[in-house]
Amino acid sequence: MSKSFGFKSGSDRFTPQDLVELSRPGAGVANAAGDLVLVPLSKYSFADKKNHKSIFIAPLESTAQPVEVSLAHGGEAFWLDGRTVGHVFAEGDDDDSKVASLYAISVRFTGGSLDATDPPVLLGKFPTASPSSFRYAAKAGLLVFSDNVHEDGELTKVPENDRKWDERGDTALVYDDTYERHWDTWTGPKRPSLFTVKLSKDAQNKWHFGDRFTNVLHGTKHYTPVEPFGGASDYDVSDEYIVYTTKDPELPEAWHTKQNIYLVHLTGSQKPRELTSGKQGATHNPVFNAQGDKVAWTELDEDGYESDRAKIVIYDLKKDVRFTLTQPWDRSAEELAFSPESDYLYLTAGDHARNKLFVIPVPETPDKSSTHPSLPPNFTTPQPLTNSGAVTALQILPNGRLIFSRSSLRGPNDVFIIRDLRELETDIAKAQSGFEWKGTPEQITRFTGDALAGKTLRPLEDFYFEGAEGKTVHGYVVKPYGWKAGDTKKWPGLLFIHGGPQGVWDDRWSTRWNPNVFAHQGYFVVAINPTGSTTFGQDLVDAIAKDWGGKPFVDLQKGWKYALDKYPEIDPDRAVAAGASWGGYAINWIQGHPEYGFGFKALVCHDGVFDAVYNGYSTDELFFFNHEWGGRPWDKDAKELLERFNPINFVDKWSTPQLVIHSSKDYRLPETDGIGAFHALLQQGVPTRLVVFPDENHWVLNHGNSLKWHYEVFRWFDLFVGKEEVDAN
Repeated sequence: MSKSFGFKSGSDRFTPQDLVELSRPGAGVANAAGDLVLVPLSKYSFADKKNHKSIFIAPLESTAQPVEVSLAHGGEAFWLDGRTVGHVFAEGDDDDSKVASLYAISVRFTGGSLDATDPPVLLGKFPTASPSSFRYAAKAGLLVFSDNVHEDGELTKVPENDRKWDERGDTALVYDDTYERHWDTWTGPKRPSLFTVKLSKDAQNKWHFGDRFTNVLHGTKHYTPVEPFGGASDYDVSDEYIVYTTKDPELPEAWHTKQNIYLVHLTGSQKPRELTSGKQGATHNPVFNAQGDKVAWTELDEDGYESDRAKIVIYDLKKDVRFTLTQPWDRSAEELAFSPESDYLYLTAGDHARNKLFVIPVPETPDKSSTHPSLPPNFTTPQPLTNSGAVTALQILPNGRLIFSRSSLRGPNDVFIIRDLRELETDIAKAQSGFEWKGTPEQITRFTGDALAGKTLRPLEDFYFEGAEGKTVHGYVVKPYGWKAGDTKKWPGLLFIHGGPQGVWDDRWSTRWNPNVFAHQGYFVVAINPTGSTTFGQDLVDAIAKDWGGKPFVDLQKGWKYALDKYPEIDPDRAVAAGASWGGYAINWIQGHPEYGFGFKALVCHDGVFDAVYNGYSTDELFFFNHEWGGRPWDKDAKELLERFNPINFVDKWSTPQLVIHSSKDYRLPETDGIGAFHALLQQGVPTRLVVFPDENHWVLNHGNSLKWHYEVFRWFDLFVGKEEVDAN
């Protein structure tokens, strides 16, 4: 299988190296005054093999030129006040002696530009090198943050406790309960908690950083942010309180998803008060209103199911009443933000392969708590304000404005603003239902506009078809570089199969599975959202449980045929497919079912399920397997399903050349699944290659590894469907 290979390149092609080196903007965060927005940036350079980090500060209501501030030491940046950015990063000669320091970066308007050239001022030091997820409670003069502490809960004793742990005389890790390991980390002696420390400014505008760090969750067995992906969105602060989500402290974490919402005083002087009913599943994104008398969060009904529908719950702290706002709405809410007057709630949610911004009026609080309050339709169904891309990080600003960050298949995050919210809300009130906003968000930043100019990145092109059981199923295509309407040229087709399985191919920028990168290497990309996909209603999401090898593959077969009929430019004799996670399961399942008739010439399986039985024992989050397979791997119903839908039972039919990629720190799907598939292919004489990333988890995040991943994938496809390309331009 030796064949020379190199990426197709050119000034107007978007190559894998372009993807890796492109600036990566984070989410924009405005200051309290709402006149400046801060965006974290990172940009990798292969020339010096370094990831350059900075913050970009832009005006929201003036034509002043933005300013970029280098963060040579990395760390986190956040607003302390309207003109001061806090920057926390670890300093020290070696890892054992490092502690985190808090610096103040001053920002001011100078002429027609912003200026942040004054040297940062050291405000104080933390006892550890690992504080994160900062929120500043300005009126209380307290900085709230998270950090990992030992069982004693004392932040100041972490260095001493770390040293004792490291010098214990052995390297054994001993467990009596799960999680013994989670995502990509073996569980150690520390857990995350929330802390406060005094931070205030005196009459001379000098900052003062305290030396007492209060663990507000001490002794509660509450751990937040919730691992492995929790952060500052797992809690919020008001002038007096912190509201947070945490896994239920009485339930085994690995086979339960139940999270509770609690309220605790900023001083930690009172026992936390539970706001949830006790009958819920997971909870996310708790937020206060501006007055501090209401809290909202998203809530799933079913414990043990991470992809149940996420509804909005509001808790009126004055009336001690909790009610569900979006009970009839067949979408899952994500981020939430109250209007300044608390009479409207803004939110994000997935809808038809876009992550949209929505708004919904907040009704008067009912007389008693209810999960099914009797509300008019305008109080139960949010109205969309955007219809493209993927919106995140919404934030309400003073004077009737909001900002959000948005990416799409054609570019990473930029910041947008919507003004005149009160006028918009008045129109909603008049319309009662069927409201349609005619405005257009204003774009504030253009981080990658110059770098992507001339690259002809294509938008997704939607299509719908009839899938399993007569349901309407969505897919989209991204046409290849050089494609021209009416051209008779044939292109190799590539079927993308997403993971999850409760996931979606949507209109969002990705640094890992980016359709335009594949299109610019000459592939006609077909992405199908089969049974199990999100953003098309909860019925489709739920329908994959206990049916992994059933309805989704009816959808994939029908969708692939529909695409071939609709787009005759796709060459069915030069077709390939790739998938990761559940998508990797799908690749292995397709291998064992040649009767599906896809006719793929090559396959790529990234971190996919090979032996579903083994996965039921070895995966970190056991609740996932138990839900999807109807029980534990030894339970009767699960055993019957595993016999039907386990890829390992059909290995004797495998015949298509397959690249297997797996990562050693993937504890969701251990690397032996990849090795097992590789061995099965080898022993049957099927062309194969195994690529292992010893330092990666379920994703490939390292920049150099990302380029290598793309090289191996495109090289593999090229071996079987590649041919010399004549430049269409």
